[in-house]
Amino acid sequence: MTAYADPYLWLEELDSDEAVRWVEAQNARTSAVLDADARFAPLQAEILQTLRDTRQIPYFNQHGEWLYNFHQSEAQPRGVYRRTTLAAYRAGASDWQVVLDIDQLAAAEQQDWYLEGVSHYTLGPARCLLTLCLGGSDAAVTREYDLEAAAFVEGGFSLPFGKNHVAWRDQDSLFVCPAWEARQCSRAGYPREVWLLERGQDWSQARRLFTAPVSAMMVTAWRFLDCAGGWLDMIEASDGFYRKRYHLLRADLSTQPLPLPADAEVLAWLHGDLLVKLAQPWTHAGQTLPAGALITYRVDNGVVAPLLCPGVRASVESVECSRGFILVNLLENVKSRLLAFRWQQGQWCEVALQAQSDGVIEFVDQPWDTDVLYYSYSDFLTPTGLYRLELPLGSPECLRAQPAAFDASRFVAEQWHARAADGTDIPYFIVHARDLPRDGQAPTLLYGYGGFEVAMLPYYMDNFGPHWLEKGGVFVVANIRGGGEFGPAWHQAAQGVRRAVSFEDFICVAEDLIARGVTRPDRLAIEGGSNGGLLVGAAMVRRPELFRAVVCEVPLLDMLGYTRLLAGASWIDEYGDPDDAAQRPHLQAYSPYHQLQPGKGYPRALFTTSRRDDRVHPAHARKMVAQLNALGHAPLFYETDSGGHGGNAGQAQTATDLARVLVYLYQQLFD
Repeated sequence: MTAYADPYLWLEELDSDEAVRWVEAQNARTSAVLDADARFAPLQAEILQTLRDTRQIPYFNQHGEWLYNFHQSEAQPRGVYRRTTLAAYRAGASDWQVVLDIDQLAAAEQQDWYLEGVSHYTLGPARCLLTLCLGGSDAAVTREYDLEAAAFVEGGFSLPFGKNHVAWRDQDSLFVCPAWEARQCSRAGYPREVWLLERGQDWSQARRLFTAPVSAMMVTAWRFLDCAGGWLDMIEASDGFYRKRYHLLRADLSTQPLPLPADAEVLAWLHGDLLVKLAQPWTHAGQTLPAGALITYRVDNGVVAPLLCPGVRASVESVECSRGFILVNLLENVKSRLLAFRWQQGQWCEVALQAQSDGVIEFVDQPWDTDVLYYSYSDFLTPTGLYRLELPLGSPECLRAQPAAFDASRFVAEQWHARAADGTDIPYFIVHARDLPRDGQAPTLLYGYGGFEVAMLPYYMDNFGPHWLEKGGVFVVANIRGGGEFGPAWHQAAQGVRRAVSFEDFICVAEDLIARGVTRPDRLAIEGGSNGGLLVGAAMVRRPELFRAVVCEVPLLDMLGYTRLLAGASWIDEYGDPDDAAQRPHLQAYSPYHQLQPGKGYPRALFTTSRRDDRVHPAHARKMVAQLNALGHAPLFYETDSGGHGGNAGQAQTATDLARVLVYLYQQLFD
């Protein structure tokens, strides 16, 4: 083994012979423990059958008269992009028209292609930009595709492999933020330049419009369209994850900076107003607007007005604009309420809607140039429904409903609260049998995230219902600080050097479950992915005696080295900078990799990652496992060859990964 100051630095070399052999050995050991379990194959088959159930909702985006859907099946594991009409969809017809077969494309080009995204040209629905990645990676290629001809456009737009951002400007030009060469990229590995590429040009003829410094995080550019025929071109230059500078792009392609707070976020544009969400209080023209407020900024004269100021236990989850309405998905105590605003008599006025308000709403689609909204609605025990709502007076029309995966009448979903050390109430959802005895015996899975102002919301338990609840398990989702459940302040309370607040909140929820007699340490498991992987890793090293099992997925764990690994430098605003002498001790104090200690009785954790993850480097999980091995523990580790950070590797891989996690939990908590 090569000697480094970090003894496991060699595991950062993705494809070195030594690292590959190490991964193969760890995978083989885990397969021998989990995949060889008699429960694994039947679980894998049942989960795959659920994923492939033809009654599952085929979500779509509407462009013109067509509803477009991406569909994966046993026959087409990589998936097909297909379309049908609204009338056929309402009738439950299954005669979809395939416009792109990813399996055929991958075979023809002998590439490991997966569909990362589709960007339709709004004003001409026959054309789109296809984004194709290799094995689920963030880096991808972009090509222009003709949906009527079901073929790539000859001589059309085509951009090389990279973490690029590409957006339509008009039918014959694109905004391109390139990242296929190192010189084009920021320290974080994202684009830092904006170019205008016109049809028929090669790259040498493109025009550079904007350049950010290497120290910036990234840039993006796009065009807002108005149903009356107007447009607004925008450049977003991010200095950090939460620090952005917005620029208008004038008709002569010069830029005009907008005087918005650096941590404000532009969400939409309608009727000449930008919709902006504030992260901090902002005093402008003599009025002070609170953090978390959704405001309007009039582009032509700079007039600012509040649209919505959520209360202390509320936050703006998402915003969409239809032809004539601003639509806001508002979270109130972690439940959704749909609001609409219409321009009347020179101001935005709220309009009452008929929509559900006791579970979770997610916007699915808002077709161009219409006042139609498609959204989903569900909770832990209610199968998801896909609804169509005609604004403002229509009633929600349920187009499709997910089939029930289990008998929900036997269970109850409740919201409980734990008390943090500083007195803050930490809410959490708990799903359990109605007749659950409080004897501390229930196998309990506690899930968390707690970062990036992302809210953890209820969702239908189509897999964990039959494979966890019905087996006697309890499922818990913690709404800890660092997330976005209650607006910017809830996030900022655990941001940067205050990161450990989220870990302590998570631990206090675990302790509350034990104090209430739901479970006990040898029946308690925790699970989290990405930032949630950091959460459960930190909880494990802080309180190893509190947990029997830990599922740590695509995690960050080396918090002193994370900024030099792939996209890590883009998260300095979230975690702090280990190269800053004042901040480094705070990161070292919670970095799971650096806080492992000899003589501690750590639970046997399961770490999962992907060699194709080009966002969070698999070395985080690799090095953690190597260190645990060196300390005499026997952690489980599995690294897939595909899937990337988001697990985009097809239904079979998804079923395999989930079955492996469930078998691990059964072994640790039930056996």
